[in-house]
Amino acid sequence: MNNKFDALKDDDSGDHDQNEENSTQKDGEKEKMERDKNQGSSKRKAVVPGPAEHPLQYNYTFWYSRRTPGRPTSSQSYEQNIKQIGTFASVEQFWRFYSHMVRPGDLTGHSDFHLFKEGIKPMWEDDANKNGGKWIIRLRKGLASRCWENLILAMLGEQFMVGEEICGAVVSVRFQEDIISIWNKTASDQATTARIRDTLRRVLNLPPNTIMEYKTHTDSIKAWEEFHGLVNSSGR
Repeated sequence: MNNKFDALKDDDSGDHDQNEENSTQKDGEKEKMERDKNQGSSKRKAVVPGPAEHPLQYNYTFWYSRRTPGRPTSSQSYEQNIKQIGTFASVEQFWRFYSHMVRPGDLTGHSDFHLFKEGIKPMWEDDANKNGGKWIIRLRKGLASRCWENLILAMLGEQFMVGEEICGAVVSVRFQEDIISIWNKTASDQATTARIRDTLRRVLNLPPNTIMEYKTHTDSIKAWEEFHGLVNSSGR
């Protein structure tokens, strides 16, 4: 699995230990290399639909994260642990990524896939997320792959009809259950969160008695801080 992700990463290696001998010539060469590299980077970042492709309303980025259960994490270590898989701007580019990715039901351990609009990190603290929240659905094992696909196709197809409110979606694979969630910008907008809930229920074809929980990111941060405060104070 790691090879698939590694193959999608940008090669950002480079020799920064420049020898001072022949510094004028080497600095000139280095400057040119850096300039070429920066131009290449900016080209990579500008993801646009290809000729005859079907553009999406927004560009989206796939992310992947995995961590050891029970190990305390800070927001900094969490951010370092999230790996960007790639960004796409069209239906065809989405399928090129998706067809090479492991399905959530085949992931092991404590793993997450995130799909967010380009420029939004899958973190509570991100400017686009900090005043928002998420609908959470806990799934029994065996349902994650189908539900995840239905959710992200509905999101890419703008089926939620809530303007720019949708930030992204997450599928979290755990030992006893799997969890999917969809994040929106404005937790206080009850009409919008209700519409997202109803659309979610429809696109996932959920039974009427399915428990759906809405949690603000402010509450998530508070709960995280309280938990880690207890862990630290107990000396673990």
